[in-house]
Amino acid sequence: MNIREAVAADLDAVVGLQREDVIREVHEDEIPVAAYRAAFEEIAADAHQQLLVGEVAGEVVATAQVTWIRRLTYVGGEMGVVESVRVRSDLRGQGLGERLMRHVLDLARARGAVRVELTTNAQRDQARVFYERLGFVPSHIGMKYYLGGSR
Repeated sequence: MNIREAVAADLDAVVGLQREDVIREVHEDEIPVAAYRAAFEEIAADAHQQLLVGEVAGEVVATAQVTWIRRLTYVGGEMGVVESVRVRSDLRGQGLGERLMRHVLDLARARGAVRVELTTNAQRDQARVFYERLGFVPSHIGMKYYLGGSR
């Protein structure tokens, strides 16, 4: 699998991967992909964000978004926050998700980041086991406050 930063032509595939998720906080299946274009452009232009795609034989089959945040903790250390990790449903269990996450960890090391963090839905037992196998530890309790929109 080749991993690279997403380009505008990948937007349909990335949104499609997001929509495969059966445990979603928001359901946007009826929203046209074009509605995501402005957000994609903002993410792509932001030096502190990376929208990654993994492709096999030229086809996008995985994605993850990483936001790089400078915090005062760890003497101003940079953190990577990983969101929206997805692998196409028919290709799961083949090591693609691990390859994608190891790539994210390599990016963090190359940047000198001090930590990579993520949240996973409490219903995702297999995902928790997957991330723990990669070395992530369930050290905090994540909380969210929803401000509206479709859920």
